[in-house]
Amino acid sequence: MIRSANIADGSAIAEIYNWYIGNSHNTFEETTLSSQQMAQRIADADQLSPWYVLEEDQQLIGFTYATRWKSRAAYRNSRESTIYLRQACSGQGWGRILYQHLIDEIKKTPIHVLIAGIALPNEASVALHEKLGFENIGCFQEVGLKFNKYIDVGYWQLTL
Repeated sequence: MIRSANIADGSAIAEIYNWYIGNSHNTFEETTLSSQQMAQRIADADQLSPWYVLEEDQQLIGFTYATRWKSRAAYRNSRESTIYLRQACSGQGWGRILYQHLIDEIKKTPIHVLIAGIALPNEASVALHEKLGFENIGCFQEVGLKFNKYIDVGYWQLTL
């Protein structure tokens, strides 16, 4: 079941996300988040920046959301999108289903472009984005530093 996220999901979402913070370069955050911090991020979302969760057997197994790309007014119809799944649920098609839901809902709004920044290498994320129609538009080299290593970030764009 896919539904809109709510602040009560903060704990489960933080649990999923905190694994990536501590164990991967998929996010450049370096400090884990509390349930309250995650709940606040969900509460701060607006109609054009939705959050969705995927549940199976009453367990939250993934989340996706869109946030403002940049703060300048001219970027108002662009959003950065992202998705995270519980590690045990990766590679089973859940990411495509959940992310497609986000895209379908965003298409109902004035949003014109979705942008995905992917810390490289990340073959699974690149494959997911390209299956959903995102096109590679470039790469910033060595812009992130995590685990004492500089990391490239590739950018993919989906024009809606």
